[in-house]
Amino acid sequence: MRLHWTAVAAHLTQKGGVMSLATAVLEKLENRLPKVIDARGHGVIDYCHASFFLGMALLCRKKNPRAAAAALMTGSFILAESLLTDYPVGAMKVVPFETHGRMDAGFAAASLLVPRIFGFEGSGAAAVFKGNALAEAAVVGMTNFNSEDARGEKAELPYGEAA
Repeated sequence: MRLHWTAVAAHLTQKGGVMSLATAVLEKLENRLPKVIDARGHGVIDYCHASFFLGMALLCRKKNPRAAAAALMTGSFILAESLLTDYPVGAMKVVPFETHGRMDAGFAAASLLVPRIFGFEGSGAAAVFKGNALAEAAVVGMTNFNSEDARGEKAELPYGEAA
């Protein structure tokens, strides 16, 4: 008998275990992936991630308004989190980078539930959110949240001037 992962995920969603499964998968990724993304690179990825979901909100607004609302909230959350994070591309620097990493890990797990919560399961937009969970988990797993360059690094302006 072949195990189908969508059936497992559906069963766990009904039993309330998706977050536990997602957290377990995320922990495996974090422990196995090389830490090749630094604070600056993670920040750039975050802003691209926010832009992606804000663009998705625009594209889905007429054909799938529930997915558009979820994408708008997701993109807005990612943008706000990025602007507030203490990393080289953050604006206000009030959220420690390590805390940002824990928030991202929770967000990766929660992305699996967004289509169900917003009522657009089975759509193409739902597949995007499920793919986002994996991509977000991979980025979290490959980011070095404890590096020295993640703390207190000032953004560099052109010509070597500090911000």
